Amino acid sequence: MSEEVQSPADLIDLLASATGLEAVELRKLRDQAGSTGQSFDRVLLTRGLEENQVLSAFGRELELEFIPEFESVKVPKIFVDNVPLSFARAHDMIAVDLQDGELVVACAHPLDIHPQDDVLAMLPLPVRFALAPRTEITELINRAFRHRADGVDDALDDLEDSDIAGLAAEIEESEDLLDVANKAPIIKLVNSVLFQALKLRASDVHFQPYQDRMQVRFRIDGILYDMESIPKVAQDAITSRIKVMGKMDIAERRMPQDGRASIRIGDGEVDVRISVVPTAEGERCVLRLLDKTARTYDLDHIGLDEENLKTLTHYINYPHGIILVTGPTGSGKTTTLYGSLSRISTGEKNILTIEDPVEYQLDGISQVQVNTKKGLTFSAGLRSFLRQDPDVMMVGEIRDLETAEIAIRAAITGHLVFSTVHTNDAPSTVTRLIDLGLESYLVSSSLVLVIAQRLVRTICTSCRTQVEPDEQQRATLRAVGIEHDMLPEGKMAHSPGCEECFHSGYQGRTAIYELLPMIEELRELVMREVSATELKRAAVATGMRTLRQDGTNKVLAGITSPEEVMRVTQLDMV
Repeated sequence: MSEEVQSPADLIDLLASATGLEAVELRKLRDQAGSTGQSFDRVLLTRGLEENQVLSAFGRELELEFIPEFESVKVPKIFVDNVPLSFARAHDMIAVDLQDGELVVACAHPLDIHPQDDVLAMLPLPVRFALAPRTEITELINRAFRHRADGVDDALDDLEDSDIAGLAAEIEESEDLLDVANKAPIIKLVNSVLFQALKLRASDVHFQPYQDRMQVRFRIDGILYDMESIPKVAQDAITSRIKVMGKMDIAERRMPQDGRASIRIGDGEVDVRISVVPTAEGERCVLRLLDKTARTYDLDHIGLDEENLKTLTHYINYPHGIILVTGPTGSGKTTTLYGSLSRISTGEKNILTIEDPVEYQLDGISQVQVNTKKGLTFSAGLRSFLRQDPDVMMVGEIRDLETAEIAIRAAITGHLVFSTVHTNDAPSTVTRLIDLGLESYLVSSSLVLVIAQRLVRTICTSCRTQVEPDEQQRATLRAVGIEHDMLPEGKMAHSPGCEECFHSGYQGRTAIYELLPMIEELRELVMREVSATELKRAAVATGMRTLRQDGTNKVLAGITSPEEVMRVTQLDMV
């Protein structure tokens, strides 16, 4: 394989054909890879080229199958048993099939030969390699290793008894609860909860005190689930341990406190944002888990259909203007913004962001964190950005008139600005800006696109079946605008629930979108300061699909359920 890599004349031609780049430019990138020690494929991706196109070209040159997406793929158990989670994540590899005694292992980096040799040594079966996008591999890795504590043992400090009640019993024997916060049992107890949460893809962990116990709850796919109950006697020790993690004052029990921590799983790192609030039953702790290794920001995998993706891609490549994303907290706005910035992040653009807080580090983008105590607000940061020769700026949220005015000024003077606003739908975002005090002609001339979004849970693929809807299901379908004759073959997707999805019928989430491009007809209405309702009617008349209509399409495609669409779009009325 190495000889083919050294003389890639055919590969250069294939890449030129696939990506549209000139062969001369590709040869320069190949030489750059050789001089920096990076592999050619990684250099191409940092240049901003489409991953699928690059991998497809490498697949043809190296005679490796290219798998663009994994649908209903079950990872062979032999891979999970023999390859550590940390290795699979670090090198983006996962087995996707077992055919005639041969494992098919998908990888995202075709020229990383040493990890491929390591996998061959780890597995007791013959291996055939294939290529697949990193986002697909990451998602499959998380699914495959979910029920296994592999890669966690080191971080759990040789935990022998992972039973939480048993660990709490050890604490009961101690006299000084504050002192025990720094001893092994309590550390193991908290760690075991956190790692269990990570395996189950939880975004938040709640330690909620009751009169007789402390209840652990996980938020998975936006829904809270009760998990273990911890004896009341261990409550103060657990709270103290969490405060120690977040570098808080363990003696202060009457005031709310916030902190941050970082934990490792194998080669991966997880940021933990911690909030402690005093309640009548004791202190309540909520930990937000930000798993840096599990997240990839790719516009192709966040729920945009072909038409919406084409629209968004068109506008994020504008030289100037404002693009706003709107939706409630936890609706995926940051993911859409990061995906957009990653898509346009090339060496040719200077991209700056100011966020509260910076959730994930993006390669090639300068990210600044708000610090109100030191006077670094959204407006102050945005003002200073204008002196940094930016091409693209992102401000975490437009909360006040001052921030809005600076963003508008930046857009009018030739910068592309991304931000978020809290409104119910795309049209009401426009009226919200005017309500803040902006002149309607400024909003009309600077705004280029508004994106409203919500997250819906996706139907579990492990237990999904196609069923003929009964009367109750037909009524629910009608509520979101679907008649029986609109269903493919008269059947709808339904999941009764299984162990993989906690018997909920759902696993994972996707977004539904409402994209409002500011075309000339709508700009005139904005200038006249019409109501949000009138603006929405006009937008729908010119072809805008509402949140509910996008959700309806995802129900018909078998991605989500009508109940989910109704849950998140109650206010979406034309």
